[in-house]
Amino acid sequence: MNEELEIIVLSTKDSMELSVDHLKKELLKIRAGKANPVMLNSISVDYYGTLTPLNQIANINSPDARTLTIVPWEKSFLPEIEKAIIVSNIGFNPMNNGESIIINVPPLTEERRKDLAKLAKSESEKAKISIRNFRKEANTEIKKSEASEDEQNNYVIDIQNITDSFVNEIDQIFNSKEKEILTI
Repeated sequence: MNEELEIIVLSTKDSMELSVDHLKKELLKIRAGKANPVMLNSISVDYYGTLTPLNQIANINSPDARTLTIVPWEKSFLPEIEKAIIVSNIGFNPMNNGESIIINVPPLTEERRKDLAKLAKSESEKAKISIRNFRKEANTEIKKSEASEDEQNNYVIDIQNITDSFVNEIDQIFNSKEKEILTI
């Protein structure tokens, strides 16, 4: 076994795993009609002059499938949080009751569900492209190595097998998310 080529294979596999992890995080942001605190992860609030993620200045809970509640640690930030949610343009209408902010998550229309499914497909395709780019880089490195041609070919086959397994995993993740989005 060639240590240099083993390192290339392991490094490539790690990079591909990171791509899959990134896809999972991106798909969490795509709502499937159920209230989930992750939906608000992209929102930052002006907190004493610094843009701070909402989840670092407030508790975000989902008491039921259609409601999110935001309870800031400092009540004086209720208007700032409300403004940040409106400006974020994620389609929520926050209600400030003086103690907390309540967001009713509207049910998705069929058209919106299809749009979200397309968005999930797009994110999946980006992940596959990333995986294929890692494969290409690894194959280039393998071909540059001092190893014999047979050994290089064996490692190229290993990289292809790893690539195929990650592409299959991405397909499974997408199919699961698509089913979740399209199920009413």
